[in-house]
Amino acid sequence: MNLIFCGTPEFAVPTLEKLVSQKFALNLVVTNPDEPSGRGYGLKAPPVKQAALRAGLEVCQPAKLKDPATVEFLSSRKPDAIVVVAYGHILPQWMIDLPRLGCINLHASLLPKYRGAAPIQWALIRGEPLTGVTTMRIDAGLDTGDILLKREVEIHDDDTSETLGARLSHVGADLMVETLQGLDRGDLSAQPQDHTQATLAPILKKENGRIDWSLSALEIWNRIRGLRPWPGAYARFRDKTLHVWAALRPAAGETMAIEPGSIVATRGKLRVACGQGSIVELVEVQLEGRNKMPVRDFLNGVRPKSGEKFE
Repeated sequence: MNLIFCGTPEFAVPTLEKLVSQKFALNLVVTNPDEPSGRGYGLKAPPVKQAALRAGLEVCQPAKLKDPATVEFLSSRKPDAIVVVAYGHILPQWMIDLPRLGCINLHASLLPKYRGAAPIQWALIRGEPLTGVTTMRIDAGLDTGDILLKREVEIHDDDTSETLGARLSHVGADLMVETLQGLDRGDLSAQPQDHTQATLAPILKKENGRIDWSLSALEIWNRIRGLRPWPGAYARFRDKTLHVWAALRPAAGETMAIEPGSIVATRGKLRVACGQGSIVELVEVQLEGRNKMPVRDFLNGVRPKSGEKFE
């Protein structure tokens, strides 16, 4: 089976490496152009390019997939399938139609739930106990193509979008191999999605990180996990931005009848009143202009007072 692989971030690397280790015929790797990075703004290759070069694979980095030269170049490779993992571009119809087995996407949710750019983050934000990965045949819609295979993954209390994403990327790599093998044998059939069950996972924006203390402690805890590392959950404190990087799962039944956002600092702990009288205990924070720190260091250095408020 002759493949073209399209992907960009770290999430896509395990699938690429798995395909290499399983001796698939990877004709070409397509990824985003190098981007400026760091203080000197030197160009940095995307993770997929770095992995492809380590494996001795040919790399193509088109700025636009509709450019005639790109169309001609990719079409000349005559792929049996195009594997797409977090590439970051909507495939044009000419590319969808190119391979005989289709463009096969690895999506980080159990479709049709959480279609869109941030399925891992929104699964955490919404407090899902389970998520997973899906392989599907790409069509012209947004994650609406027919499903090939799914694999469930349990969400742990200590998961953030970073840890959950890393786990899903490896499960997804195995699932992609299984999918391609089934397609090659001809014994894997695609099933249409139930569009009535679809939910969306839109791209996150900076403002999504602002904590609304009127939400329940459980909802805020889920947001802290899902929004890490970007945009991060944050509030205002003493006219500065305070990022909240980690918190404890709220204890069931513990309540406090004070205004949401109010601080309760006692015995080395920093707790904050939330909606419905619930309470969340913060574990790791970062005040504007400072490094991340455990709450005990924040309490000792900044000395917040009970009754002060996070806005």
